[in-house]
Amino acid sequence: MRWARLLFGLGLGACLGQPAAAAPPPPVGAKPLVSIVIDDLGQNLARDRQVLELSPAIALAIIPDTPHAAELAREAHKLGRTVMLHMPMDPAGGEFAWRPELSQEERARRLDAALARVPYAQGLNNHEGSRMTADRPAMAWLAAELQRRHLFLLDSRTSAATVAAAEAQKIGLASLSRDVFLDDDPSEAAVMEQMQRGLKLARKQGTVVMIGHPKPATLAVLRRVLPTLKAQGFELVKPTLLIGERANRAMQGHGRDGVYR
Repeated sequence: MRWARLLFGLGLGACLGQPAAAAPPPPVGAKPLVSIVIDDLGQNLARDRQVLELSPAIALAIIPDTPHAAELAREAHKLGRTVMLHMPMDPAGGEFAWRPELSQEERARRLDAALARVPYAQGLNNHEGSRMTADRPAMAWLAAELQRRHLFLLDSRTSAATVAAAEAQKIGLASLSRDVFLDDDPSEAAVMEQMQRGLKLARKQGTVVMIGHPKPATLAVLRRVLPTLKAQGFELVKPTLLIGERANRAMQGHGRDGVYR
């Protein structure tokens, strides 16, 4: 049953123990599932609280080296929202950023420190990271460490060379990969176009993961579109539930026969 599979998402860090299979077509009559994550939070509390006014299903990805990281994480947790660590990775800079030239011991120290700055984090996604997420040994270590901590991984896919989701899949770490960025172009028309692209993809493959940022146009589009999703036949869900539906399979845009490339 579909909802039985969704419950997997609540058992974060559980190993699937099976190789990935090709993603089946969505069941006839099933509602396409939509999950949305808002990145780059923690810098402006008044702005970021607008995200808290959106659907409870929207996840908040908070950058650790921002002035309001801990306060926003606590507020979001109190409201039952999904809190994520938006982990800086090269080419991102800052005191927490992972870089390929750092020792694994230093990267581990930075991960510990970043998680301390974002309390109640349930998962992690990369902030930038086009160079770092291509580092296979580092991503393998990260996947194992998140498994140990019972945290999920969202591969933001900031580069086609990323191996983060592939390493997570190898060990059965609860994970997802981003399908659509909403606001590379921050104009409202462009954000709406990307939203519609994401919804079309959800109808095709049964699920979609979209990432946006707390930009005025993005927030405006979300306020307009989210209240209409149910009437359009979609269901907006937290990332943890989407993990259960995908069961760590790669979507067509991420790999072949359910396996990340």
